[in-house]
Amino acid sequence: MGQDQTKQQIEKGLHLYQSNQTEKALNIWMNVLEKTSDPEGKFRVLGCLITAHSEMGKYKEMLKYALAQIDTAREMEDPDYLTEGYLNLARSNEKLCDFQKTISYCKTCLNMQGTTIGLQLNGQVCLSMGNAFCGLSVFQKALESYEKALRYAHNNDDKMLECRVCCSLGHFYVQLKDYEKALFFPCKAAELVNDYGKGWSLKYRAMSQYHMAVAYRKLDRLPDSMECCEESMKIAMQHKDRPLQALCLLNFADIHRCRQDVEKAFPRYESAMCIMTEIGNRLGQAAVFLGVGKCWYQRNELDKALESMQRAEELAGGVGNKLCSLKVHCLNERIFRKKEQQEELREQVVKFLQCVEELELYCGMCGESIGEKNQQLQALPCSHIFHLKCLQSNGTKGCPKCRRSSMKPGFV
Repeated sequence: MGQDQTKQQIEKGLHLYQSNQTEKALNIWMNVLEKTSDPEGKFRVLGCLITAHSEMGKYKEMLKYALAQIDTAREMEDPDYLTEGYLNLARSNEKLCDFQKTISYCKTCLNMQGTTIGLQLNGQVCLSMGNAFCGLSVFQKALESYEKALRYAHNNDDKMLECRVCCSLGHFYVQLKDYEKALFFPCKAAELVNDYGKGWSLKYRAMSQYHMAVAYRKLDRLPDSMECCEESMKIAMQHKDRPLQALCLLNFADIHRCRQDVEKAFPRYESAMCIMTEIGNRLGQAAVFLGVGKCWYQRNELDKALESMQRAEELAGGVGNKLCSLKVHCLNERIFRKKEQQEELREQVVKFLQCVEELELYCGMCGESIGEKNQQLQALPCSHIFHLKCLQSNGTKGCPKCRRSSMKPGFV
């Protein structure tokens, strides 16, 4: 199969894929991959297969095609293709919660000396790196990466990238419990979809609605959360987006738990867990076990709660997510206090404080914790994060952690 025919078949597959005929598109692309003699065409069709398997949640397949793509890029000896190949490798590992590898591949991308085309991918590279740092609970570096990604998006007028970064920032601020910002950013993403997204994939709308749903739940606006989550789930079902279906199911379960309706929560946690396990989202599995543990705690079934917490801790430790470990120790502390097991209680308190120390989750001005309750936060240009009220009372004296001056510009 020559260059022109390869191009035609790839386009035909894309048209089918956009029309929601995924199986037919995959068959065409697999045929191209098998028969094409054009290296550029092979690289492009591998890119199509990577995107399709990512959206289906088949992350191990995604990684397989990403490795084949990087081999093709090496044969072509083109830095732009290499940059794109390493970005896809980074994304594949990010989806599989292998965050250290993601960061490593992202750094390789940023060190490539490509042309303007390659440099345009840098915003997406910074977004993937931010997601990986967030997955490892390294919040300052995550915020730094997100801000770089936003700058690239603004400089290149890339509204799709801006939308994706806003969704990631929503998730970031949910972790740190600044729920105003956690809602602001996905609302900003939803605005971008409404203003510019006529020709975009519906996944952008679904993604922004899901992140709004999580923020609304955290703000105890449960009907709003349910409405946004239903909208997101509807699109995820239409597009067979398994990863998003799992996240929506988890949020539905959390809503029912917040309403003290454990009987409705359990089957939704179970459905979320089935998909999370199938696609290999270990951090998602840990979040499910946390929710299930809280349900058992509500029902005063403390041994079952401890069992869930143990599973959550194993998964969190496996991916290196310290914040999830901290949440486990926090709930374990409450369980052992209830069971009046003093020795185990002391052990959990020590582990909890170690996590707080490692995460540096405290305000450098007042010394009190960040991420313990819903509070407004603000970052300085160095990406160190403080309580907004502490910065306001401090004026513009600069960062006490690194002595850099001036407040952060913009809205992050």
